[in-house]
Amino acid sequence: MDDTVMEKSTCKSNDQKKVMTLKRCEQKTYKNSSHMVGAFKVLQSLQQDQVLCDIGIETDDGTIIFGHKIVLISISTYFRKIFTGSNERNKDHINIKKLDSTALQLLINYIYTGEIIITEGNVKVLLPAANFLQLDYVKNVCVEFLKTQLDASNCLGIKAFADLHDCMELSKMSQTYIKNKFLEMVNYDEFLSLSSVEVIKLISCDDIFVQQEEKLFECVIHWVKYDMDSRKDFVPELMEHVRLPLVSNQYLLDNVLHEPLLKTSPKCKDYIIEALQFHLLKYLEPLTVSQTIRRTPRQSIGFQKVIQAYWSLKESSVIYWYDNIWQPAPKMSKHFDVRFLTVIKDQFVLAVGDVDMGIKSSTY
Repeated sequence: MDDTVMEKSTCKSNDQKKVMTLKRCEQKTYKNSSHMVGAFKVLQSLQQDQVLCDIGIETDDGTIIFGHKIVLISISTYFRKIFTGSNERNKDHINIKKLDSTALQLLINYIYTGEIIITEGNVKVLLPAANFLQLDYVKNVCVEFLKTQLDASNCLGIKAFADLHDCMELSKMSQTYIKNKFLEMVNYDEFLSLSSVEVIKLISCDDIFVQQEEKLFECVIHWVKYDMDSRKDFVPELMEHVRLPLVSNQYLLDNVLHEPLLKTSPKCKDYIIEALQFHLLKYLEPLTVSQTIRRTPRQSIGFQKVIQAYWSLKESSVIYWYDNIWQPAPKMSKHFDVRFLTVIKDQFVLAVGDVDMGIKSSTY
């Protein structure tokens, strides 16, 4: 190249440098949003074709699923502990016992794709497997899926499943559903298949939604008669948690008193006598009836309704309220105009009545 050509080339280069001169500014970071997606698509393709795979995972049924250690440990805490530990680091084959092969395949696919398909057919094996492999996202979406499936026919089973796999939120939600839908739930096989211990745990709850104790009595009798030979001996234990004093007097005489299952048990006879005496005392001497757990209405959904009565005497004032029985009311913590509002135990009490007569009745 002659000097003239070199000179022209140098001048052109200098001109380009002048053109590319930029003003000073802060550096900027740019992120390719499709970078990781594209990379994992390639990795998924390699995994499916078993290319460069350095680990085979075998389940109890002999199924072997291949993968890349570096991918597995990037998503699963379980695999991270396995493959970075001194004992398993150099192995190219491991066995995972008691893990469903279908669930494992779905979870390996999730690790490579970030997507998981949950159905009513696979959620029972998918959630335990996700729990085992410490894939929290999959476990959480399985829980959300089961929440949408809750109904009266399966709430007991879902509760037991949640307890088994430490899904506390699902367990709590199931328990609430069971209490709220108790009278619907008892019509299904799950209730009839419960053990006596499980039935007692249910009916001893103070907050199950049973507006009439008669219904709970009928549920217990139905459960016993479903398998009479093996369950009849549990009747006294069960009846201890049925609040017979809350059953109407007429129902006691027409149904409870003539129930064959109760006639052969001295303990059950005692419960019936207690209920009959309660109704008699409530009629003859309502202010002397003592309050016990078996005489206390269950705390159902919503506000409990009671009647409050206030007697204003010359020397003192007497306040009672009626909640299945008449009993002294707690001391009022705040006082307002008696025609409008008082507060007992931080709950609102609406007062109504004739002020001049000195007698007011209230409900809340």
